[in-house]
Amino acid sequence: MSLDRRLAVLRERDFRRFFIGYTTSLLGSAMASIALTFAVLESGGGGTELGWVLTARILPLVLVLLAGGVVTDRVGSRQVMLAADAVRCLTQLGLAVLLLGGDPGLWALVGLVALWGAAEALFTPALGALVPHIVRAGTLSDGNALLGVARSATSIAGPMLAGLLTAVSGAASVLAMDAASYAVSIAALLLLPRAARSTVTPSSFVTELREGWSEFRSRIWLWVSTVHVCLFNLFVWAPFLVLGPVVAERRLGGATSWGLVMALYGGGAVAGGLALLGRRPRRPLLVATVSTLGWALPSAALATGRSLPWICATALVAGIGSAVCGTLYATAVQSQIPPGMVARVNAYDAFGAFALGPVGLAAAGPVSVLVGTSGVLGFGAVWQIAAVTVVLALPAIRAGLPQPSHEGTAPSAARTPT
Repeated sequence: MSLDRRLAVLRERDFRRFFIGYTTSLLGSAMASIALTFAVLESGGGGTELGWVLTARILPLVLVLLAGGVVTDRVGSRQVMLAADAVRCLTQLGLAVLLLGGDPGLWALVGLVALWGAAEALFTPALGALVPHIVRAGTLSDGNALLGVARSATSIAGPMLAGLLTAVSGAASVLAMDAASYAVSIAALLLLPRAARSTVTPSSFVTELREGWSEFRSRIWLWVSTVHVCLFNLFVWAPFLVLGPVVAERRLGGATSWGLVMALYGGGAVAGGLALLGRRPRRPLLVATVSTLGWALPSAALATGRSLPWICATALVAGIGSAVCGTLYATAVQSQIPPGMVARVNAYDAFGAFALGPVGLAAAGPVSVLVGTSGVLGFGAVWQIAAVTVVLALPAIRAGLPQPSHEGTAPSAARTPT
């Protein structure tokens, strides 16, 4: 299939507009995270202060996710994303002003970063609900693949640009650029057509949460995959992120080598997303699950003392698997869940996937003192292989997905965002 046909989704006006705005905001956010880290350290803060700031972003993201799903299904994904981007734009401007003032107060930084995280929690489930409405049903997978490519590419380019710009013009200027990137995203969202308001009277908040939970747990493939990713984050990915740099510092050459490993992981994700364009696996959940076997390889390479080229190669494979799994899984949710439930289901999925990640980050170091770094990383690799084997044993994962019975993926509905 030609590249032009694989990129056909970019010829769809609404998706193209959103893609430009979303990619711009992703690049700004990737830059801002690095700039904020250096701003805290350069203002006299240490590990404790940086930990407070990082936690202030992650904790609201987890706590507000479920509410974000309910609000999105009530008022529409486009409206929620506009509000979220407006808040994020203002928080970044506030952070830039604080840094320009000289010595920013820790709790002022924490408060603004917490608002940033809460707005991200609103945006996250709304994104999954928006995509089916700005692409045709036949290009849904391609749209998800390109959005995944944007996330991976900006995760590589953002830190590189942030390091350069922070050194040249300071962290405040980078945060101001991030605010401008959210303004671009707002402009793109405003260009999307407004959907008709729902005529259904909203239920109570708790009732709507229960409805989303019922939809989530009614599909074995859905909750099993979420549990799979949750335990992957706990046992594999969190220890890899904490202990990988430790191994790199001890025997691989330090930060430069670790940066190369993570860059190749991102490069693999870009390659995996591009490779999926134009492809429609008959059994997407099977392919997605098999692709997660690659997640075991970097931990295994570190645990067994492999050289840097081997670790880089395994990171590349793991990145490819991450893109394949993420794209096919997102497409399955969007095509199988009724449109009025997508945001709530996305919220439960994201909440479940990330809930134990902070526990893994906190526990990796202390546990490695007891059983050794190789022991923790090796356990993670073995766990991932065993988990994939168990998940693949389920008929719901091996079977193809049924044809959607709802109208949310029909071409006539695909051009009207909620």
